[in-house]
Amino acid sequence: MMDRLLRRCRIKSRLFRECLAEFFGVYILILFGCGSVAQVTTSQNTKGEYLSINLGFALGTTFGIYVAKGVSGAHLNPAVSLTLCVLGRFSWTGLPFYVCSQLLGAFLAAATVALQYYDTFLLMCLFTDAIMDFTGGHLTVSGATATAGIFSTYPADYLSLWGGVVDQIIGTAALLVCVLALGDPRNTPAPPGLEPVLVGAAVLVIGISMGSNSGYAINPARDFGPRLFSYIAGWGDEVFRAGHGWWWVPVFVTCVGALLGALLYELLIGVHHPDSEPEEAEDLTAVLQQTVELDGMQPKFDFFKENGKDGIFSITSADTG
Repeated sequence: MMDRLLRRCRIKSRLFRECLAEFFGVYILILFGCGSVAQVTTSQNTKGEYLSINLGFALGTTFGIYVAKGVSGAHLNPAVSLTLCVLGRFSWTGLPFYVCSQLLGAFLAAATVALQYYDTFLLMCLFTDAIMDFTGGHLTVSGATATAGIFSTYPADYLSLWGGVVDQIIGTAALLVCVLALGDPRNTPAPPGLEPVLVGAAVLVIGISMGSNSGYAINPARDFGPRLFSYIAGWGDEVFRAGHGWWWVPVFVTCVGALLGALLYELLIGVHHPDSEPEEAEDLTAVLQQTVELDGMQPKFDFFKENGKDGIFSITSADTG
């Protein structure tokens, strides 16, 4: 009976189903990621530290991908969706729907984290419990008791705006190089079913190595959705003015970094796979055939195809005796 009821709930529109999966996958990512920041911040590092935040976002990414992968492919990142469109691996018409779904998932996940850390949550009104206790009754964006960073990223005091641009380009490019390598069947792809774990590991190592400058957003939805929530929920327009107007860097510059990472991977790795060099393969075939014929044997070529393209060939010798 339950199976029949669930089948009736199935949404017919494929795009709508995929958008729901993207929404829920990002929701899981931000729930664990921003939740870990909230716990570390409000406990003043007594219930976690910076590595806890790295693990929160890494495992949030892993489980978000596991949740959404079977339905939508689990982009969970507008910069990833954009890059796949440029590479011809995703439809441009689906891009705005994916992006809106990802932003909505991040927004509602941030609201959920706020509910967990407020005893009483009333939009634009009075807040209590962990965050208000930590801040002394004021919702602040900067300073020793700042809590806006629970939801979105802000640059360190020493970081210039353009230094942050470079930081986000490098971090997001590194993410896309790792993601493309893990999904490249011509390279050494991740074992089936372990892709989410290894993408989470990539997020972890980026956070460990590149997180101190500005919090390694590397994802427009991860930053803008929660930032919009914090603006509505009482932190005000300071969330857009802080860091010399930092907000646009994790939204737009991450897309530039993602495209750069994809370009680097395709130019330095993708085009150099053996099946990307058909002319060289044909030349090698001719040389081998001549060599075998000189040895007085009849060559037999066995070809196999991978992803619809001629792959590696092998030569076996027929017994002439």
